[in-house]
Amino acid sequence: MLSLKRRLAVAGLGLAAVAGPLAVPAGAHAVTLTHSRIQTGPHAGSTPEIHHDTSPPLADLSNTSAARLPGRPQIPDAEGPLPHPGPSGVADPVVQGRQGAAGLPMTILRSFDGIGSANYPVSYIPPDPNAAVGTTQVFEIVNAALAVYSKNGGTILAPFNTNALWAGFGGYCQTDNAGDGTVTWDRIHNRWLIQQFANVNSTTGSYYECVAISTGPDATGTYHRYAYQFSDFPDYPKTAVWPGSYFVTYNMFSSAGAFVGGRVCAMDQTSMLIGAAASQQCFTSTYYGGLLAGDMDGSTPPPAGEDETVVALGGTATSLAVWRFHVDWANPANSAFTGPAPLTVAPYTTACGGIGPCVPQAATSERLDALSDRLMYRLAYRNFGDHESLVVSHSVAIGAGTGMRWYELRMSGGHPAVHQQGTYAPDSSFRWMGSAAQDKAGDIVLGYSQSSGVSFPSIRITGRNSSDPPGTMTQPEATLFTGSGSQTTYSRWGDYTSMSIDPTDDCTFWYTDEYQPAFGSFNWQTRLAAFQMPGCVTPTFSIGTQPAARTVSVGRAVTTTVSATAIGGDTETVALTATGLPAGTTATFQPSSISVGGTATLTLAASPTTPVGTYQVTVSGTGTSGTHGTAFPLTVTTETCTTPSVPLYQPDILGQLRRWSYASPLDGTSGWTQQAIGIGWGGLTVVSGGDGVLYTIDSLGNLHWYQDDNFAGTGGASWSAGSGSLIGTGWGGLTTVVSGGQGVIYGIDPSGNLRWYRYLGTNGSASWAPGSGTTIGTGWSFAKVVAGGSGVIYAVKSSGALLWYRELNPLAGSATWAAASCSRGTPAARCGGTATPTRSAGRPHGPTRARAPTRAAAGAATRAPRTSPGVSPHEPA
Repeated sequence: MLSLKRRLAVAGLGLAAVAGPLAVPAGAHAVTLTHSRIQTGPHAGSTPEIHHDTSPPLADLSNTSAARLPGRPQIPDAEGPLPHPGPSGVADPVVQGRQGAAGLPMTILRSFDGIGSANYPVSYIPPDPNAAVGTTQVFEIVNAALAVYSKNGGTILAPFNTNALWAGFGGYCQTDNAGDGTVTWDRIHNRWLIQQFANVNSTTGSYYECVAISTGPDATGTYHRYAYQFSDFPDYPKTAVWPGSYFVTYNMFSSAGAFVGGRVCAMDQTSMLIGAAASQQCFTSTYYGGLLAGDMDGSTPPPAGEDETVVALGGTATSLAVWRFHVDWANPANSAFTGPAPLTVAPYTTACGGIGPCVPQAATSERLDALSDRLMYRLAYRNFGDHESLVVSHSVAIGAGTGMRWYELRMSGGHPAVHQQGTYAPDSSFRWMGSAAQDKAGDIVLGYSQSSGVSFPSIRITGRNSSDPPGTMTQPEATLFTGSGSQTTYSRWGDYTSMSIDPTDDCTFWYTDEYQPAFGSFNWQTRLAAFQMPGCVTPTFSIGTQPAARTVSVGRAVTTTVSATAIGGDTETVALTATGLPAGTTATFQPSSISVGGTATLTLAASPTTPVGTYQVTVSGTGTSGTHGTAFPLTVTTETCTTPSVPLYQPDILGQLRRWSYASPLDGTSGWTQQAIGIGWGGLTVVSGGDGVLYTIDSLGNLHWYQDDNFAGTGGASWSAGSGSLIGTGWGGLTTVVSGGQGVIYGIDPSGNLRWYRYLGTNGSASWAPGSGTTIGTGWSFAKVVAGGSGVIYAVKSSGALLWYRELNPLAGSATWAAASCSRGTPAARCGGTATPTRSAGRPHGPTRARAPTRAAAGAATRAPRTSPGVSPHEPA
């Protein structure tokens, strides 16, 4: 993303003098490159970074106040035009003008929103959507923000400013959230590689490239951070992973805005992996721009010692340009950048003439820029053992529309050659901003944006199996998402999208692109989707959690839903486990094993002595096809009381339901407030369940569930869906019913037996924990019993003595009591919580007398609890 100053400078790059495509001088494909290393710091040649360190965990950095500060308002990114070939003058000979008709379609596994106006304060366009997938997580970066998701679409780290990753680093990397960030998964070392440039507001430099490599596979963990300095502006950075080096390619502009060449830099991967000082080696093409370096997919690395391949659009409309980058870290003087060698391809004409907007949208005259003067990210490399393959795409003109030109290049004698190529344009609409990759079976999938004068920009994909006829996308085009509006006022769409491969099965494609949820400019939204080609996947499964991360207070518990999702039609049974638990924390699955396609509830209970901190719990499933897992960040905090406190609910003598809240539960400095929120509640026993949950028992002993979603507010209730649902029968036989929160209910029968129940349902569904109804104590014939949460129960004897109990595992009902508890009829003398209550002078003990009834607030419940078919007496539904 460019600032206003950069944009105006780049806009002076001869645009006013260009009426059509930038023609390439004759013989430009043979332009000699500058082979001397570029001055990137205080010394020429192999230069060190200007600073490096190791960060705190990204999860901690994401919680800082600066991480979510809205950015400065930005005008759209205005990428300067790059040198590119003029029109070919002939019809495209490899155009595919029809849809594919494959027998088996691709399987769409996931589709969910990523970063965008719905969850991040957008202040710039375009978003430049980019994402990578690791062993358990999906990492997305847009122009100035990042986020981490689970593979089932749950949010692990909500979107926040990218420069927060460099908090505490110092300099422009920390202070300047300039954008153009990307993330790449290092398949060789299971690390995340992230970059973003900085100080782009300067018209004099110096300029900076900020790079971070994770210390492990967890995206929320720590990173080794680096800053590299440039005298020219390093625009449009793109990373690539190769054995021994991390590569970054740039389009270089002078401080005055003139294009000065495409640059490629190799960074010392070995040093970066351990957080040591890491130098870089850089070369520049004085003519070509939009260079891309091969980025490795798959588990098989390139042959030992193989040089990196770098590719760009060629100097003619029938060629690509190819370089080989040899890196020698032991003796940098031996490093070399050889090329460009022209690689002949089918004739093409760049879309929109290479510059300017031409892509139409529905219901607006604003047209979008196809950015066709360069290859589209990534140059995806894969070693199949018997051959090496590179896949890449770019936008070309087809009649009145645009299409996606794609190539599969295969290495031959150390140099790439065209194995197959095609231009996908099955109709007259416009396709641009593509990205392509291959799975382990050699299947290719191509993703892109699509639009026309009668349709809003949408996200689409197509693909081909490795055995299909060459040059043809045989999969029918699939729409991943259709926007609900067009982009207005500005022509700049995203600068790139990204297609990547899931390393856990090497078959699942992940694609991210953008759309407009409504007409506008600064309201874009990104979308992430996962899908597979037919025939690639060996049946297996993946594990997901929803929510994907939780925070728990010491002495309390949280739950998440664990799912096992089929891959390739898998139907096996999976045993669930959780590892990496903090000390004193227990994990309980209900059930402990599930069939693929099913779900279980995971309860994580932290003890009062669990250390505060963030822990990376791994939730795993083991079946016949192997063990698969997902990361589940668990943050343990000290237990605090909120304001207002958890409300209490009781009907008054007129049958009005009243909500009572106490604003100062810790110091007692203020009194109770109450609000009538419903009528028709007379004759019901009402039990407050915490966080707006309440249970009612009617005269027939039926138990009903309600949820007041406005429990922390004022005014009437906002009843959740399912409120009033019947969840049990036979509850009239209990003399006392109280709730301990989090679905835990304690009931005392006429014989003084204390029974434990736990409601697990959502929205009134009748679901109870196994063991509900179990007797966990005897001798509970007290005058009064109340529950205080976290397993704490208070009992008042007829003598007025107050007894204290604490069940140590209230979410499981294990009848394990704290040592000082008076349980199972233990004499009161052994109860450390026993005390004779005393009164504080002038301070009331509980709610004050209710005022005269008033009309229920607008929107409050006005009906009695619903009834529905009962279930067995004395057993929860």
